[in-house]
Amino acid sequence: MKHVSVVFAVLIVSSTLKAQDSRTPVVLTEAGRKVHEAGFLFDGHNDLPWQMREIGSSSFDVLDIRKHQPKLHTDIDRLREGGVKAQFWSVYVPADTNDAGTALLQTMQQIDLVHAMIRRYPDVFELARTADDLERIVKAGKIGSMMGIEGGYSIELSLANIQRLYDRGCRYMTLTHSKSLKWADSATDDPRCNGLSEFGKEVIQEMNRVGMLIDLSHVSAKCMHRSLDVTRAPVIFSHSSARALNSHPRNVPDDVLKRMKTNGGVVMVNFYSRYVIPEELAEKDQKAPGSIHDVVDHIEHIIKVAGIDHVGLGSDFDGVPRLPTQLEDVSTYPLITQELLNRGHSKGDVHKLMGGNVLRALRGAEAVSQRLRK
Repeated sequence: MKHVSVVFAVLIVSSTLKAQDSRTPVVLTEAGRKVHEAGFLFDGHNDLPWQMREIGSSSFDVLDIRKHQPKLHTDIDRLREGGVKAQFWSVYVPADTNDAGTALLQTMQQIDLVHAMIRRYPDVFELARTADDLERIVKAGKIGSMMGIEGGYSIELSLANIQRLYDRGCRYMTLTHSKSLKWADSATDDPRCNGLSEFGKEVIQEMNRVGMLIDLSHVSAKCMHRSLDVTRAPVIFSHSSARALNSHPRNVPDDVLKRMKTNGGVVMVNFYSRYVIPEELAEKDQKAPGSIHDVVDHIEHIIKVAGIDHVGLGSDFDGVPRLPTQLEDVSTYPLITQELLNRGHSKGDVHKLMGGNVLRALRGAEAVSQRLRK
């Protein structure tokens, strides 16, 4: 009986894919382009710094992003074509740096790399420290740049390092990554602390104090709930999608989505094919990438459950091996705007999810910090 149920589920997934494959490719109209250009596209997660480290020797002489870089999802011309106004650059280092005792050092090296990029291309990028900074930088025609730490092991169990990393320009921290820590459980590892330990609560309180956004991507569902119980500021999911549409543990369950309304947080939809299309399908066909329509389905589900004020975009460009069709690099964001318009969403709502929502969450974290510091 169980075997029959599994077969039936696979048949449903297969027929769903055929229906999705038949959906018409999105064609950008002039009206859609204007709506997109008028918005404030603020992406939650781009792993260009890690790719520069891995294949570019951490050097913009080796990989000059002013030139087209076919090995990357990101370069300057395509950022401009995609209408990117602001970006959280991930300063990720692997979880095994925690075991080696080099997590903070290597994170600082990645931060240095982002600063080097900003110095190398001062006409394109500028470091932003506040939401007001972002708006000023964007008005000047540059891409406002903040950094996000991906893995709380970067603080090496020291609350003082949260302020230190904030002072270098980091404005969110993902509590953990692929492995559970002593103080925060990962979505993709065995639990170690029932979601969040007492020290984990202290981490969240200190992040609230300094004004650093708590990022709940990569954490377990229990850690999501316990973190929401503790934080006084809005949270973000910098690059996660909807678990109701794909049961991958990296995605956000509906009971957490519902809590975004009270918390004021934002779930920024990840484009990685494995998180977007049903996991059964991804396992069956490693070449199946899904399409832009699948990503917009996740956006619409989050709108349905959490509300239009609690959804954003967190592409994970240059951090994933497989992307949906029509979302292959940073030039493709306007097609999301177009498809949302095609589905009847208003210009104002599109602008909220492009970046207005995460700007609001950032301002919320800044306001909480000001109150706590007093």
